[in-house]
Amino acid sequence: MDYGTLRGLFALLILALFIIIVIWSYSKKRKSSFDEVANSIFEEDQQDKERHLDKDSKQETNNNV
Repeated sequence: MDYGTLRGLFALLILALFIIIVIWSYSKKRKSSFDEVANSIFEEDQQDKERHLDKDSKQETNNNV
């Protein structure tokens, strides 16, 4: 095996890996978990806002006592 053949086989291996990853990431089985992860950012923001509002209301209550 010469160097050119080895490079060609390596290129085919990388291409096959790329195709496998693309098929895996766009499969219907993965769509629901990817959507859940994508929407988790918004859930964390909402929880942070609620915590911040709770802290503000507690501080106001403590100041009034």
